[in-house]
Amino acid sequence: MTSSFPGGTSLSQLDVYDDAAADGVCGGSPHMHLVSTEAYIVISGEGSLQTIDGAGFRETTLVPGSVVWFTPGTIHRAVNRGDLRVIVLMSDAGLPEAGDAVMTFPSEVVAHAASYAAAASLGDVSDAADERAARAARRRDLAVVGFERLRDAVLDGDRGALEAFHRAALALVRNRSAAWGDLVRQGPLAQARNSLALASAVAEGSAAHLADARVHDALAASGERSFGMCGRLRTYDVTDRGNS
Repeated sequence: MTSSFPGGTSLSQLDVYDDAAADGVCGGSPHMHLVSTEAYIVISGEGSLQTIDGAGFRETTLVPGSVVWFTPGTIHRAVNRGDLRVIVLMSDAGLPEAGDAVMTFPSEVVAHAASYAAAASLGDVSDAADERAARAARRRDLAVVGFERLRDAVLDGDRGALEAFHRAALALVRNRSAAWGDLVRQGPLAQARNSLALASAVAEGSAAHLADARVHDALAASGERSFGMCGRLRTYDVTDRGNS
């Protein structure tokens, strides 16, 4: 099914993990996306976004009404300082689910696909929620270890560890990236082309497309919220169903 949801993006609600990692900081698993841009719209609570990118380490305060987005390659860690809940918009809907995210496990884990997969696994979806929560906490704690190493190296002026992580992340996802271009073409690129066609039609004096206007509503996923990298996720189905 197609989606006319703005920009070919995906939508979810995130309740950032509120348990503490080994460093005493409450929040999610540090990770980065290789292709997708991510946005946070804060709807409650307070916290921060810790990031590592080409400009170094930064911490951005998050309060209700904050809107923050970060481009591919930004390593990010959501920090929960009390009831932090955000709406997440992801570019290139379907691509994050196709595996463009890599967590900041220590280099000796990220360097080996099998070790990375074992560390990232939450087990089977049929496993008890408390067991999946425990696995999510373990992988978060391991990602924090690698994040701290990268952060400390960058703060010391050493970009070598960050560049090595980029290379290892690329090696992890490259084999599964062949179909990513199709997701972009079928989503945001198709929407952009359609918008250009409509703009041209209006410029030529045609309003025929207005007769096809429809309202769509998103369906929230039912059942237990999933265990995401940064917290508990409630995803939304934004494919077009149409209300006439």
